[in-house]
Amino acid sequence: MRVKREKPRMIRTQIQLTDEQAAGLKSLSAEKGGSMAEWIRRAVDHLLRDGGTPDRETLKRRALAAVGAARSGLGDLAENHDAYLEDAFDPREK
Repeated sequence: MRVKREKPRMIRTQIQLTDEQAAGLKSLSAEKGGSMAEWIRRAVDHLLRDGGTPDRETLKRRALAAVGAARSGLGDLAENHDAYLEDAFDPREK
């Protein structure tokens, strides 16, 4: 037995986007498929689901998921990270 789901009723609204936002949405739609309106609805759903600001547990989970995601190739990074940062960002070296 198949259950028929009704599509939610859509309410037409008008928004204003910057040139960059409109171009980005158009590009996203072309690259991944779907309309600009669909991508906007997804973003609104995400915002409503997360309440606009992730809670502490979500932030913690995201941070922990990033641990070990990249490799520096340096065996002493933990011990000498300050020196590596100084070398990377020292304007005198450029």
